[in-house]
Amino acid sequence: MKNLKFIISGFLLINFFTCFSQVKVNDLLTENLTNPLGLDIAQPRFSWKLNSDQRNVMQTAFELRVSDNAADLSKGRNLLWDSKKISSDSSVFVTYKGPALHSGTRYFWQVKVWDDKGKVSAWSPVAFWQTAFFSANEWKAKWITQDTIRFANSEACPVFRKTFAAKKQIRSATAYITALGMYEAQINGKRLGDAFFTPGWTAYRKRIQYQIYDVTGDVKQGNNAIGVTLGNGWYTGYIGWGNHKHEYGKYTALLFQLEIKYTDGTSETIVSDESWKSSTSSIMSSEIYHGETIDNRNEKTGWTLPEYNDSKWIPVNILPAPKADLIAMYNEPVRKHEQFKPVKIFKTPAGEQVIDFGQNLVGFVNVKLSGKAGDTITIRHAEILDKDGNFYTKNLRAAKATDTYILKGQGVETFEPHFTFHGFRYIKIEGVQGEINRDNFTAMALYSDMHPTGTFTSSDSLINQLQHNIQWGQRGNFLDVPTDCPQRDERLGWTGDAQAFSRTATFNMDVHNFFVKWLKDLALDQLPNGSVPHVIPNVLGKGSAGSTGWADVATIVPMNMYLAYGDRRILVQQYNSMKAWVDYMTSQSKDNLWNTGYHFGDWLFYSPSVDDAGRAAVTDKYLIAQCFWAHSTQLLIDAATILGKTEDISHYTALLHSIKDAFNHEYVTPGGRLVSGTQTAYVLALEFDMLPENLRSQAVDRLVQDIDDYDNHLTTGFLGTPYLCHVLSRFGKAELAYQLLLQKTYPSWLYPVTKGATTIWERWDGIKPDGTLQTPGMNSFNHYAYGAIGDWMYRVVAGINTETNGAGYKKIRIQPYIEKELTNASASLMTNYGKVSSDWKTLNGKLILTVEIPANTTASIFIPAKNPGDITESGKPLNAAKDLLFKEKVPGFVVVTTGSGKYQFTVNP
Repeated sequence: MKNLKFIISGFLLINFFTCFSQVKVNDLLTENLTNPLGLDIAQPRFSWKLNSDQRNVMQTAFELRVSDNAADLSKGRNLLWDSKKISSDSSVFVTYKGPALHSGTRYFWQVKVWDDKGKVSAWSPVAFWQTAFFSANEWKAKWITQDTIRFANSEACPVFRKTFAAKKQIRSATAYITALGMYEAQINGKRLGDAFFTPGWTAYRKRIQYQIYDVTGDVKQGNNAIGVTLGNGWYTGYIGWGNHKHEYGKYTALLFQLEIKYTDGTSETIVSDESWKSSTSSIMSSEIYHGETIDNRNEKTGWTLPEYNDSKWIPVNILPAPKADLIAMYNEPVRKHEQFKPVKIFKTPAGEQVIDFGQNLVGFVNVKLSGKAGDTITIRHAEILDKDGNFYTKNLRAAKATDTYILKGQGVETFEPHFTFHGFRYIKIEGVQGEINRDNFTAMALYSDMHPTGTFTSSDSLINQLQHNIQWGQRGNFLDVPTDCPQRDERLGWTGDAQAFSRTATFNMDVHNFFVKWLKDLALDQLPNGSVPHVIPNVLGKGSAGSTGWADVATIVPMNMYLAYGDRRILVQQYNSMKAWVDYMTSQSKDNLWNTGYHFGDWLFYSPSVDDAGRAAVTDKYLIAQCFWAHSTQLLIDAATILGKTEDISHYTALLHSIKDAFNHEYVTPGGRLVSGTQTAYVLALEFDMLPENLRSQAVDRLVQDIDDYDNHLTTGFLGTPYLCHVLSRFGKAELAYQLLLQKTYPSWLYPVTKGATTIWERWDGIKPDGTLQTPGMNSFNHYAYGAIGDWMYRVVAGINTETNGAGYKKIRIQPYIEKELTNASASLMTNYGKVSSDWKTLNGKLILTVEIPANTTASIFIPAKNPGDITESGKPLNAAKDLLFKEKVPGFVVVTTGSGKYQFTVNP
């Protein structure tokens, strides 16, 4: 009996450890989304993560299976597609290769994997995706709009209504909705989804997104009602400058289609058509720049319910269908996120009643009010107070940024806007009687629903606040498109800002789908000659295009997305656009010099208000243009290499040599001095390898001398700043890069932090050292471009990077540069494979480096040490560590290679 117990116990113990060490599969994604509704992609791609407590775990094979029935899938029967066992380590963007998919159908999938020890995982949890329409012919709905004569003088947001009867038991119901403008939809009084500003902003002349909603639980057997409210949005509202309106069209319109499937196998389609009715809502006016006015006295109580009496409503008009393609939404929608309560309620010296929410954010304020019918409350928004402590809105320019609420006088009334957003930290309240109750005001942050992926902290509190500001600058300006600023009469997709910040953005959040969507609009709005507009979507006209460093977004962002996510399809999708931009620059050149056209140059570089001594850091714009022409050409060559386009590789490699030769002939003296002696000039020349090897060392010396001439301050603008510290650390000047990062006086990254900034500023001195403000014509306090320093903090200070030959962190490089200015830095990044982290600290002369590598990846870890003998890993000498392979010594580092797992290296003095 004892032997039997021993055998059973041993069996259970072995089984326990086998289960515990077995690879698990989780985090299943379809096209980088969790269980997405509405993909119009014929061959979607699947991704998953491996989870294991063991070191050096690699996937060697996988099996995928797909079904249109979840129960059948789990039992492995009636499968639509079974990949069978495929020998591959691919776990990211694995393409569906089964039979053709059907529109409006939900498909289920799961995967199991084999590891490098030959062990097979259990089947993963089941994931699903639902297809959208694969053909425009599947749209049966008509575009409807208000009677344009009867409502000609009304600014109120229109509402549309339709009742219908579902006579049978419902198996499923799916709504397909889009609009010219913005929409909010309800069925039987329930709001569809939690997204804002749908259908989103695209190149409307070419394509308009639609959304898909599972409304099976909302549609009931019997009578039902659909209600939709429309707002002007980007389509027909004010956009751009000069009181410009109706950029894309004069009228808002709705397209709605509801597909109902009954349990008896029959189906029914409810569409927007002549049978719908319209009226006006309680939203009396709504504009992105100017805010929203809501008059609750005009509220139509119950108007989205079946029993509502709509006898006085007006029949709709049919609007001719726009020429744009209808596409299913691919990126994450805008949603509510963080909420802020007032941190201070006060009166300014001017007597204004003001609330401070403590954070410069983008969104709106939810307000609870009570009073008499007709009482009017006005809320104005501002980012800062002026030097005297008064509410300041001059920098909003023409944007009114004002929400007005008119009460109906029936108890507590709750207000928040529907089709507008504001950039603000402070609000000024007018019309509230008596003392303000902080519980009645909540600031809501809105931004595209991108998953947070990166963290960074250090031993310096100001640097930590800088990281906070970088992330909040991204949150506030990644609102369906990457805007320059969220508060004034602009809020446009400026290309220069986006390219400068794009690599930083990939660390802080998963911006894969966000940028894929935006890059498609870039390619569509690109001019026939290849020139790229200043803003995407382009609302500034064909003449506003082709500026160096801005238009190079066409090459820089696709490559940065590829490096961050390893998605080859991004390069396939954007290659013609990349090539067209390089060819445009070539067409504008003469003798391999591009010295024509309008360029913004190194925007907002350091320039003293009085420059008698010639201290302004002005860089020749054509020198900059030549550098970015070379950079874009190199990126095109890199893309061609990845995609196997051998003829292009040869052609553009020869062009690149000619561009650099012309640069050295035109802009470099025989001794190596550049015609512009600025930091930006030397940074770009070094970063883009414009100089021959023998002239680079002296160029670095000149850069260092220029920094010293400005007392260890930067002078770079939008184009030089992203590369400044990278160049210094690359060429052995990491300590100086640290000093620039930690500089606290103007101009520097930390100067705004010392002034209380909670986001990145547009200017280095938005608030001047004496407390006065920069020119209000261009002085945003939420402008992410200078936050591009984050990329250096993550990739160099913390040392987390991807190898270019293993993009998307399939092959990881951990290489922190450690200087005495910090005693600790820690960063983590959730990649498509799992979590990567690097944490270093110096303690009693020792360096402790802790690293985490996810399964199904490999890593090269550069340990800052002189000799392998000085290093232990988890308390053991490095040469005794079985899970590590000593690779080489390089100046300042001992390099080891390994696979997944957690490692702690100690470097002894």
